[in-house]
Amino acid sequence: MSDILSLAYPWVKGFHIISVISWMAALFYLPRLMVHHTERVGLSGETHELFAMMEYKLAKVIMSPAMMATWIFGLLLVMTPGIVVWSDVWPWLKAAGVIAMTVFHVWLMRRMRGFQVGENSLTGKQYRMMNEVPTLLMLLIVFSVTVKF
Repeated sequence: MSDILSLAYPWVKGFHIISVISWMAALFYLPRLMVHHTERVGLSGETHELFAMMEYKLAKVIMSPAMMATWIFGLLLVMTPGIVVWSDVWPWLKAAGVIAMTVFHVWLMRRMRGFQVGENSLTGKQYRMMNEVPTLLMLLIVFSVTVKF
């Protein structure tokens, strides 16, 4: 199995990067949709239904599959011999960042489901602040992998 992973490494790495880009794009865009949904649309009417559908499709068609692909390709990279030195700090920082990003993903999915049923307890400002979470996690993840501290 390790020989196959070593041979497939460049392809797995490429698919991992593509998956991460897709996941991050959705993690950045969904909270922005929620800001506008909260501040401009409200929780009823035709425009609400449009925004709820857009949020749902972004979450279910792009964000969740991209997260799953990111995890699958990331775990394949971790299993590739010689890629991760577990005595270093960086793989643990990256893992913590990816787990935190997944928790943020789940939080967004719950917010999206709330909008679907006409419920929302957060303000546009709170969604704007939450929109910074994936940026901070991205910095942690990228620099832990590239700088390898």
